[in-house]
Amino acid sequence: REGADRYFPRPGVADLVEKRHARGRRGIMVGGACYGCMFTGGAADSLWTTSRLLRPTRAGLALVRAPLSLVLMAWVVLKCCALTAVELTRAALRLIADPLRPGRGLRWLLFKISLSIWMRQFFTLAVSADLYRGVPAIYVNYLEYDVFAHAFGPERPIALRALRRTDHSIAQLARILRRLPEQGYDLYVLSDHGQSPTRPFARVSGGATIEGAVRAALAGGADTMRPDHGAEGTQPTVGELGRLRRKYPRGLLQRFLTYLERDFLGRIRDGVHHSLEGVRVVAAGPNAFVYFTDSPEPLMADEIERRHPGLGSALSRLAGVGFVLARSAGVPVCWYSGRQASLEPGSRGGPFDQRPDREIVVRDLSELMAMPSAGDLVLYGIGAAGGDVSFLDEQGAHAGPSEAELHTFLLHSAAVTLPAEPLTHPIQLYPHFAAYGGDAAGR
Repeated sequence: REGADRYFPRPGVADLVEKRHARGRRGIMVGGACYGCMFTGGAADSLWTTSRLLRPTRAGLALVRAPLSLVLMAWVVLKCCALTAVELTRAALRLIADPLRPGRGLRWLLFKISLSIWMRQFFTLAVSADLYRGVPAIYVNYLEYDVFAHAFGPERPIALRALRRTDHSIAQLARILRRLPEQGYDLYVLSDHGQSPTRPFARVSGGATIEGAVRAALAGGADTMRPDHGAEGTQPTVGELGRLRRKYPRGLLQRFLTYLERDFLGRIRDGVHHSLEGVRVVAAGPNAFVYFTDSPEPLMADEIERRHPGLGSALSRLAGVGFVLARSAGVPVCWYSGRQASLEPGSRGGPFDQRPDREIVVRDLSELMAMPSAGDLVLYGIGAAGGDVSFLDEQGAHAGPSEAELHTFLLHSAAVTLPAEPLTHPIQLYPHFAAYGGDAAGR
């Protein structure tokens, strides 16, 4: 909308987003420390936090202020070196057993060593030091399960092992809190989202990207689209190249076909179909945002239909697409399985009919579409025939409305009283946490 691409972790983007969403309100982490987060919440100290990625503050430096801390750090370094040696030995044995193993294993070995060993151990040590110092608010985000669940799937053994290691670190912090009753800390263990197993869109589309599919729909109209029959590997795709890909799914021919569609034919289309130049497609996991960049303001559904008749319906029939949303004066317009479905309260025939939390899902999707930065069209791979789909190359995702993605939890001691109303939105917890800083009104 502002004529520029902004995405994490580009410097300054997360900081800009945090300021816009805060709208002058006091952050719940004021005076505290945060580790591995997206935003600081006003924390004075932060480390590996996206909004301060290039400007880390002194979080964790308390570890070098006392001789005992130096001894603890030396112990953690030795422990990490030993664990790293164990992982390298296991990797070497796997390589000997299977020397033709793809190189992807090396990349994830490095991720495992950096995230599951060094970063987790250092975060735990730094938070432990903050607890002994009496830092008023501490937030630590253990990243490893999320990273491995995205790459391999949320229920794969490698992801579950990462989750168990995170549990061990949380248990270590809980033991420290039991030794420090005079500090008066309350421990909260939470997950702000779940994960849904997904298939990459390219796998169900014969190798086509979501951008290529959207541009093909814009270029050829609804008549060029084929319905999604739901069986992975047999679904129709965009154009003849997709059918050739299914016939020759591997090897040199596959790479050549990808080049033909993505590069060679893509350049021809860009030169011939000038009407496609004002379209930007951004894949963001199980959702993809389509922007018509010739308009500085978001387009409504009726204007999109006037410009491109049948586009929403055609996109909702694509293999790997569950449903499509566009803006309207009320609830979003939804296309589902090639037809328009009402999301009005009490209506039937939409993608969420069987959901007990239907009204909450529709409310949250309405909030998304009310954001100026959301696409003019929003495509979801959640609910696609044959299983949920991500428009990125990942096996797990959490940016959609599936029940698995919305499965959150918040664990706390019995002495803590949360708001009594059903908790369906994170903003409901703001007064509770703001009260720790003497700001219950949320100024």
